[in-house]
Amino acid sequence: MIWLNWRQFRLQALVAAIALALIAVYLLYLGGDIRDGYDAYRSRCGDPGDCAQARSQFQSAYQNTLLFLAAGLGLIPVVIGVFWGAPLVARELETGTHRLVWNQSVARHRWLLGRMAFVGLVAMVLTGLASLLLTWAASPYDEVTGDRFGTVEFGARDIAPIGHAVLAFTLGTVIGLLVRRTLPAMAVTGVVFLVLQFAVPNLVRPHLMPSEKATLPMTAETINRARNLGSITGAPAIGGLEVPGSPDAWISDVSPMRTADGRTLGETTFNACLNTPPKTGARGTFGDAAVCLSKLDLHVDVQYQPSDRYWAFQSGETALYVALSGVLIAFGLRRVRRA
Repeated sequence: MIWLNWRQFRLQALVAAIALALIAVYLLYLGGDIRDGYDAYRSRCGDPGDCAQARSQFQSAYQNTLLFLAAGLGLIPVVIGVFWGAPLVARELETGTHRLVWNQSVARHRWLLGRMAFVGLVAMVLTGLASLLLTWAASPYDEVTGDRFGTVEFGARDIAPIGHAVLAFTLGTVIGLLVRRTLPAMAVTGVVFLVLQFAVPNLVRPHLMPSEKATLPMTAETINRARNLGSITGAPAIGGLEVPGSPDAWISDVSPMRTADGRTLGETTFNACLNTPPKTGARGTFGDAAVCLSKLDLHVDVQYQPSDRYWAFQSGETALYVALSGVLIAFGLRRVRRA
């Protein structure tokens, strides 16, 4: 069985090895470049004003590249499910070659487990190594930006991609077993897993653990450390805040700026500070606007997940994907006896 699996899978394994080597070369280069940029950022981080500007420049230099790479890594499980999982059994059933094995001494469930274990292990190793390389390359950037909980970034760091790969491969295999045609199975696998990749981060992940709540006073320093101020509608919004004591926290909800009595700050007052603040010569990302708003005794209410829960979320989501894979494997083993 092992030799047969290798013979059938060796071309895909070779392509995967070449792709991983190319990914490794680029990420090793990128990781070195990011570390050089990080050293330059630290050398300019003298006072809060300079530090905020240096951080913004460091972030903008690598943000798009790392976001693109994280999205690309998120597609690796899709490719595994579509091109490795879906044809694994569907092609055998479609061409009738499964009868050759089933007429031998190998039981159907052992045949299916053997095929899935061999290819599934390669899928886990490939995805895990790619994730390890990207996590290493992006670690200085993640330290500065504190965005490890980002929707795209979270699924491309550490162990979560391994769970994604396991589920994608298992899903593709079981769909192939049900559909029994290679091309339809590949199409269905791609669509279903892409839906899962959208649904889990947005609908499931925020509820894996209950959120903490906090009220953040809008001092000039706090505003200058934010990533954006204002919105296209003119609402008194602020984004990219940090929770004191938990700078890498995942902030899942931020209220509009509110006055001391709890009312939302009026758009006229907010826009006056944002667009035509009194000149004070203040430094920082938002300068005079931050000083103007800080004098209004404002605050925002936030819901967040503390940064020390990061690994709990990584483990929880990975366990969820592995558990779903286990259910699919059990279903597939039951189904193959009647195929």
